[in-house]
Amino acid sequence: MSVIRVVIADDSQVARDVLRDILSRDDDIEIVGEAANGREAVELAKRLAPHLITMDLNMPVMDGLTAIEEIMYSKGVPILVVSDRSDAQTAYQALEVGALEVMPKPTLEGADAERLLERVRLLSGVAVITRLRRRGLAPTPSPPIATFAVTPRGVPRNFKHVVAIACSTGGPQALVRVLRRLPSGFPAPIVIAQHISHGFIDGMAQWLASLCTMPVSVGQEGERLRPGHIYLSPSERDLCVSSRHRFQLQPSPECSLYHPCCDVLLHSVAEVYGSDAIGIILTGMGRDGVNGMRAIHRAGGTTFAQDEASSVIYGMNQEAVKAGVIQYELPLDSLPDRLLRDVHGCMDSRPEPLA
Repeated sequence: MSVIRVVIADDSQVARDVLRDILSRDDDIEIVGEAANGREAVELAKRLAPHLITMDLNMPVMDGLTAIEEIMYSKGVPILVVSDRSDAQTAYQALEVGALEVMPKPTLEGADAERLLERVRLLSGVAVITRLRRRGLAPTPSPPIATFAVTPRGVPRNFKHVVAIACSTGGPQALVRVLRRLPSGFPAPIVIAQHISHGFIDGMAQWLASLCTMPVSVGQEGERLRPGHIYLSPSERDLCVSSRHRFQLQPSPECSLYHPCCDVLLHSVAEVYGSDAIGIILTGMGRDGVNGMRAIHRAGGTTFAQDEASSVIYGMNQEAVKAGVIQYELPLDSLPDRLLRDVHGCMDSRPEPLA
């Protein structure tokens, strides 16, 4: 295996020392440069051609967000944002301009140190593309769509379908491309389990809300699902829905590898909504979400997977396709129109499902 060349960008010498100490534990990782500000990071990216850059956001001379944009504009390099939780909303703006993932600054020992090594190994192999500079794009306006009342067995609800989405690495960027094209009157709740580091979910919600026409929030215990709303699962507990169309938060199993757990959310949606459930599994590493998609498929719901070409990591979605629980594997940019058609029951032009 070839050595992974890494540049560390952080204005704190202590933080750089910690990152260097952790990354140097792996013989396959070489620290080829260190930057104390964003301008130095841009210059090192050009001169050293690293396989990955760890990027702090709050730095002098040039901040990390601007540095990421400059690097991605000149020659794309995989970038892992490693920053304070207080920078959570800015961290997700960094994903918008090209960074692959965000995580908190680790300590020398513990789960965060191991996660840093895991993320560097994984993300250094991701092919990224050079990007255009940001423009102030507003979400595409769409005419409002009227919601309608449905009264199935049990507790009445004012929506028919529920859309449940599972995602991990590359998920925030994928979510933006799908959700910003849905109108404010979208006639179904959208519930999302995105693997995320503790302390960053509120920043992600604020970031998504700034880009989407629908309101975005973190699901709360006892909160009633409403159509035209996007709900994120917190990382500290697992989100699920009850037969009364309200959220429940349950403790994550101690042995759980992923936070939050996609399978927990998808299973509950399958159990409560059956054939009215729409499950989507997007880019990400591992198998979380596969069993939940299987539950939706068995309940008679509709299942989608993001295709390989549009995925940052063709992992979770690939495993779901291999398991035979996906009906439709689509490019990311095709999903919004399909969702709009499905929630309105306009299926005349539906393609053939996967064999």
